[in-house]
Amino acid sequence: MQSYTIGQAARLLGVSPDTARRWADAGRMVTHRDEGGRRLIDGRALAAFSVELAKGDGEEDTSYTSVRNAFPGIVTAVKLGDVAAQVEIQAGPHRLVSLLTREAVEELGLEVGVEATARVKSTNVHIDRA
Repeated sequence: MQSYTIGQAARLLGVSPDTARRWADAGRMVTHRDEGGRRLIDGRALAAFSVELAKGDGEEDTSYTSVRNAFPGIVTAVKLGDVAAQVEIQAGPHRLVSLLTREAVEELGLEVGVEATARVKSTNVHIDRA
């Protein structure tokens, strides 16, 4: 079974290594030590923790959508055209770019520094093993 270092786990979870260490210290993430003394997280345990983490803090979500791939982040760029717009969101280690109408950007109040969630729905999803 593959194991991950605290830094690798943090990158996969989209948090800082300090946050991952605090979670491990608090017992939220179960770790073990290798021969060199490094803390490692079992791959299956990390997968289960990431699912638990994605469920959130139990607050009621008032939006309803069939899209399951949500990437909360911050708007890093907005390029407005006469009719269309391009919006970039940085969601953890992921940079997402969306093309939408200028009207939608204005209605949503999207501008650099605003918190936003990119939702992705696709008929084809390709998975590569790292």
